[in-house]
Amino acid sequence: MNTQKEALQRIITTLANKNDEIQNFIDILTHTLKGVQANSSKVLADLDEEFDCLYSLLDELKESMTNTIKQEQTCKTHDLQSQLTQSTSALESSEELLEFATQSLAIKEPEEFSKAAKQIKDRVTMTPAFRLSLKPKVSDNMTHLMVYFSQERQMLKALRFLPVPKAPEIDSTECLVADNCITATWRMPEEDSKIDHYVLEYRKTNFEGLPRVKDERCWETIDHIKGNEYTLSGLKFDSRYMNFRVRACNKATAGDYSDPVTLETKAFNFNFDGTSSHLNLKVEDLCVEWDSTGGKGQENKVKGKENKGRSGTPSPKRTSVTSRPSSARGGRDRFTGESYTVLGDSAIESGQQYWEVRASKDCKSYSLGVAYRNLGKFDQLGKTSNTWCIHINNWLQASFAAKHNNKAKTLEIPVPDRIGIYCDFDGGQLSFYNADSKQLLHTFKTKFTQPVVPTFMVWCGRLTLYTGLQVPTAVKSFQKSENGLSGSANSLSNVAQ
Repeated sequence: MNTQKEALQRIITTLANKNDEIQNFIDILTHTLKGVQANSSKVLADLDEEFDCLYSLLDELKESMTNTIKQEQTCKTHDLQSQLTQSTSALESSEELLEFATQSLAIKEPEEFSKAAKQIKDRVTMTPAFRLSLKPKVSDNMTHLMVYFSQERQMLKALRFLPVPKAPEIDSTECLVADNCITATWRMPEEDSKIDHYVLEYRKTNFEGLPRVKDERCWETIDHIKGNEYTLSGLKFDSRYMNFRVRACNKATAGDYSDPVTLETKAFNFNFDGTSSHLNLKVEDLCVEWDSTGGKGQENKVKGKENKGRSGTPSPKRTSVTSRPSSARGGRDRFTGESYTVLGDSAIESGQQYWEVRASKDCKSYSLGVAYRNLGKFDQLGKTSNTWCIHINNWLQASFAAKHNNKAKTLEIPVPDRIGIYCDFDGGQLSFYNADSKQLLHTFKTKFTQPVVPTFMVWCGRLTLYTGLQVPTAVKSFQKSENGLSGSANSLSNVAQ
């Protein structure tokens, strides 16, 4: 019976997954159909607009060329009419002189004949007919009239749609995911010299496989990419995966999107567990801040264990506090007494994890580390065998130390503005780094026998938490080189109990 139920349950799960895939495919088809209708309408509108622009350009060219021809006609007409007027005047003068010369031939008296001949000679020398150019200044051919559009006609007849670029191809094996950066790389299925740029789209998702049309997150766009790769940097990996797709664009249009790829974005994501925090701590999102007024007005004062181990954490003016019911993990009570502590809301049970913390400039005292879940509500970080931390004290006498099991090792290095915490659960290592320079501050080597929880203490100040971070490449490289080695940084190493 149980075997049959298990088999039936597997069948149900398989059918449900298949139904989910088919529904996603139907959504994709519906979305694509709407896209075809919208895009075809847009292309027709664009075509009308392009031809309207072409007609407008031809009309402008025709008007310009018509004006040029009319201007040439006007100039040539003026020049020819001027020559015609001059020639007519010269002809009239010449005919008058010719008639006078003909009449002079009939004169009998030598003296009068000589006088007339001399006048004719003088007039011939001065007559316009002999100074007139008998060549037209211009021809009747119009310089700009010889319009021949045969080549242009051939070009217009050869007018075709600019080919739509083919979809690029993204190879997930060539994409790099490291240091909270993703480098996506793609190539064209065939060379295309007309490509102007690429458009990359990405989005975070918790679903493996093909992107879903009805995903909870929208695509984000990077436009005008000139090369065949792009690096997204400074990402917070707060989802299990990221979808990527890319398309090529020429001067006219964009091509189809590539087949999408889904890249895994592993990182340790957690928040402060506000239900575990001390009443004097105010938790908001990824910040925890000391609040001296927290818990005031409570009538019951906690006594006893709170007076133990005061040397580790400075004691501010005491605030009356009391435990109150909590829905925290395992039903634990809030931290109380002088344990100004708050836990992370996720435990580390395996693998390598990394997170960072920044303290406010005015913070007087804080501790960062990990602890087992059974940490007592009065316990202070570093004072028990189930806690490991570094402690920074800026009150009265500044100190920087690594603490575990009520033992401390002074760290003779400057306190960085931002501290990275690396936990290799399986390898039994807890390391602290300068988050900016990746300088190692201290390493605990131990053997974790239970899941550990990120743990924080703060007094008179504020801590800001940064999660969704991958283990930095520099930290991975350093840890590999240090595996199996011991040194001064490991002086508090022990086997966890």
